[in-house]
Amino acid sequence: MAWPHIFQRGALLSRFSHHHMVVFLLTFFSYSLLHASRKTFSNVKVSISKQWTPSAFNKSTELLPMEIWSSNHLFPSAEEATLFLGMLDTIFLFSYAVGLFISGIVGDRLNLRWVLSFGMCSSALVVFVFGTLTEWLHFYNKGLYCSLWIVNGLLQSTGWACVVAVMGNWFGKAGRGVVFGLWSACASVGNILGACLASSVLQYGYEYAFLVTAAVQFAGGIIIFFGLLVSPEEIGIPGIETEDNFEEDSHRPLINGAENEDEAEPNYSIQEGSTLTQVKAISFYQACCLPGVIAYSLAYACLKLVNYSFFFWLPFYLSNNFGWKEAEADQLSIWYDVGGIIGGTLQGFISDMLQKRAPVLALSLLLAIGSLVGYSRSPNDKSINALLMAVTGFFIGGPSNMISSAISADLGRQELIQGSSEALATVTGIVDGTGSIGAAVGQYLVSLIQDNLGWMWVFYFFILMTSCTVLFISPLIVRETCSLMQRRQTRVLNE
Repeated sequence: MAWPHIFQRGALLSRFSHHHMVVFLLTFFSYSLLHASRKTFSNVKVSISKQWTPSAFNKSTELLPMEIWSSNHLFPSAEEATLFLGMLDTIFLFSYAVGLFISGIVGDRLNLRWVLSFGMCSSALVVFVFGTLTEWLHFYNKGLYCSLWIVNGLLQSTGWACVVAVMGNWFGKAGRGVVFGLWSACASVGNILGACLASSVLQYGYEYAFLVTAAVQFAGGIIIFFGLLVSPEEIGIPGIETEDNFEEDSHRPLINGAENEDEAEPNYSIQEGSTLTQVKAISFYQACCLPGVIAYSLAYACLKLVNYSFFFWLPFYLSNNFGWKEAEADQLSIWYDVGGIIGGTLQGFISDMLQKRAPVLALSLLLAIGSLVGYSRSPNDKSINALLMAVTGFFIGGPSNMISSAISADLGRQELIQGSSEALATVTGIVDGTGSIGAAVGQYLVSLIQDNLGWMWVFYFFILMTSCTVLFISPLIVRETCSLMQRRQTRVLNE
């Protein structure tokens, strides 16, 4: 278990200051606010659908159907309104995915604080226009809604790449797994926050739900602009490259003083002997060529498809399959996020002890296949369903959080680009952008499979995608597992 490494890392942890805590909290809540606005849209879909269709007026007015229709100018039925709302979800995910590739490159060339603050404030204004201003003016237009949601996806994409890059600047490899495991709960906290903010004012009209979340997000963007420190160097604290070098030196004696980098292999399967041009900000192509980036990007496309499908479809599945009330299904679905938070933290801690991520991911994903089989056959019992749901979230949400945060930071900080640290946001954008494309495609496929074959085939599809996740990172799994076995054998020989 390499316990000496844990004690040596304690010396590094003692270097953390209150600035590290401030950065942790600011980046945590900035992304939580972005996710809160997305969740608000999901929570008020029923109210929006009623407002866009004549059914909202039938019981309160004596207008003729044609007059009712002319007052809304959108959809004649709730079914068509629901389809349009689903299309907005797909539009958002695709524009978000494209934006991630762009915002990562922009973030590595401009001040991360400026990019993040601009994205938060601008997205808040778009959300305000989309949900509040259009309702106040009674202006309903499908083209406008689509355009606004495309822009919102592009603006929101600045969030993840920037916050992961800032966290990567402040927290080195020592303890990164557990730190990022805890920090990656920001999305789940944002979902809960969005649900609470929306439900607190929904009785006054859905436009006020958008107004409140937009106002809070805009205020958060202002705080980020004036309060966030992008890197330790801004206040004269040594950068994490120093800490990482300290850590590297600390565990070389444990492997018999070997100078062969293949034996040490301190990071993810870095190709020894390779060199990369040291530039201020590497190009998109150079970031793609970094060891592990393409493999983890493709793996995350499959895994995020499964994870986001649970996010979007779980409440609907519970209501549709078991006949439970919508409010009960919404509350029960929280257990999936709880399992993901615990899974990401615990698996991050274990990967820190092993100093390898891929074997931990492989074990979790193999167990995820079993948990998917078990959950697909869960009985009509809320307690058992919640337990199986939490277990499934542990083995699927946990690895998803690790890839999108800790592993992305590792890939953007590996040895080949030390001295050219301006790569973190680009790498994060590539990984999460590819994952978002998979998630966007997945939402359409899930609905298609469910309509034609039923829910059991949806779970078979999830199992296939989880298996593909393992397949894409299998070379890294084999390499890092062999490295662990070699390290253990070396220790036995030394004893």
